[in-house]
Amino acid sequence: MSQIPIEQLKAIEDRYESLLAQLSDPAVTTNGQRLRELSQAQAELQPLVTAARRLRELDRQALEARGMLGGESDAELRAMAEAELADLGEERQQLIARMEDLLLPRDPRDAKNVIVEIRAGTGGDEAGLFAADLFRMYQRYAERQGWKLELISSSSTDVGGFKELIFELRGQGAYSRLKWESGVHRVQRVPATEAQGRIHTSTATVAVLPEVDEVEINVPDSDIRVDVFRSSGPGGQSVNTTDSAVRVTHLPTGMVISSQDEKSQLQNRRKAMQVLRARLHDLEESRRQAELSADRRSQMGTGERAEKIRTYNYPQSRVTDHRVELTSYRLDGIMQGDIDEFVTALMAQDRAERLAATRDDRG
Repeated sequence: MSQIPIEQLKAIEDRYESLLAQLSDPAVTTNGQRLRELSQAQAELQPLVTAARRLRELDRQALEARGMLGGESDAELRAMAEAELADLGEERQQLIARMEDLLLPRDPRDAKNVIVEIRAGTGGDEAGLFAADLFRMYQRYAERQGWKLELISSSSTDVGGFKELIFELRGQGAYSRLKWESGVHRVQRVPATEAQGRIHTSTATVAVLPEVDEVEINVPDSDIRVDVFRSSGPGGQSVNTTDSAVRVTHLPTGMVISSQDEKSQLQNRRKAMQVLRARLHDLEESRRQAELSADRRSQMGTGERAEKIRTYNYPQSRVTDHRVELTSYRLDGIMQGDIDEFVTALMAQDRAERLAATRDDRG
């Protein structure tokens, strides 16, 4: 019927019918959480089931058209049958491509909120200013997407930049769209402090981590040390007069996370623990992937923090993403958060590579 195993499609349709039956069960309709879970599972399968049924109908129509060709002597009717077969074949190819896309395993983290960390790299004060520019870029992008941004911690420089920024983005599909931003971002421009107009190269590192709840990563109290101190940044009238800032140290790994942008110790501790869980999850995921296969690294890049992923060249108003070899001359718009061109290209390349891997597995 297609390059997609018939058994796989049948199993999906059976699962879909089972979900429909469960959704009509009175015991389910009165259980809000179970009803939501089953409804979501049914909604996720529906496009694939609809496509599979349409594929069967196309194959039935094509069989009839070929029968007409074999037994029809009228030239006009034969031409009509040939034209119908061509149309059916084209629709079939498009449908199979869509079904292959729907069958690709989804990253279970794609729907999660994210924690973004930006750190100034090489380049001194200019690197700090670039870190601030990247923060504004993501802030504008979040506004375009309708996401909510919450600052967790920040460390500023004397010239208006940032040594480090940690913030949370909450919204639909945040991780699915921003996970490609992890890596080293490089800027080439003339610093405001450069009297001779020479172009300098500076860097900032971005880490995008999916939010992890306590069920996924349990951090025992015995594994952490919590220190409190007086906040030094913005946060309201009481921020500089009480010991509301929190520093959490994870003893087994030595990770240290500070949060000081909320007014209460409780809120700052909650945010610091969010960052810690996300980092521990990322560490464990990196180890697991490395154990699975060193060869899994593809042209999409490793996602490691040391990898240069994008260059922002101000003199030429040019931004280049080195993973997809995409260059845009809309630097001003990109720095205002219009980064969908890169996000879309990276998502498309990832999808194409996973499709190719799936086809190779089928032989």
